[in-house]
Amino acid sequence: MTDLDFPTPRHFNFSRIEFLKSAPTLAQCPEDVGIEVAFVGRSNAGKSSAINAITGKDSLARTSKTPGRTQLMNFFQIDEHRRLVDLPGYGYAKVPDRIHRQIEDLLGTYLGRRHCLQGVILLMDVRHPLMPSDKQFLDFAHQCELPVHILLTKCDKIKRGASQASLLETRRFLSAYSQITVQTFSALKRIGIEEVYQKLDEWFNFDDGEGASNRNFK
Repeated sequence: MTDLDFPTPRHFNFSRIEFLKSAPTLAQCPEDVGIEVAFVGRSNAGKSSAINAITGKDSLARTSKTPGRTQLMNFFQIDEHRRLVDLPGYGYAKVPDRIHRQIEDLLGTYLGRRHCLQGVILLMDVRHPLMPSDKQFLDFAHQCELPVHILLTKCDKIKRGASQASLLETRRFLSAYSQITVQTFSALKRIGIEEVYQKLDEWFNFDDGEGASNRNFK
């Protein structure tokens, strides 16, 4: 694994982050203690690239040219008490219906029952935000009282005006939801990366070094 030539976050760093395990079911996940933050999004939204940019590791999360390929939950250990989780991508039309259902069931079980889950980073392509599957995910997260921070990815691929218009459109849609925030982001240009670090500081409780989620599950 090669470290990228970028500074790590000011309040914590990922210098010791490493792959922990993959899990096809909730029963095979690591023990439900500590704090987890999960990354999720439609296939090809740039999830793996975002994880690699945020952690400063260029091959931590494997990128694939075949959307919908990842069907496991991948856990990465930051320290003894904290983990990042790379969840399967959803919404890829060419995946068989059986796989769609498996992924939906896996996401629903993990997000609804994982008590150490502190929040979710949801990735959407800034050029195509709020697809039906994204809205379905947001409805489910809202029902679970699950904090979500949205990254509108690949904002370097369009003009700033178009990027801001997409951001405003998304914010208007989110006005009906609580505990959901949104920003623009580019893994390639590292646009918005400090804002992501601030959110991770908040969720991982890096200021006090202790604690886990107090979220109440329905």
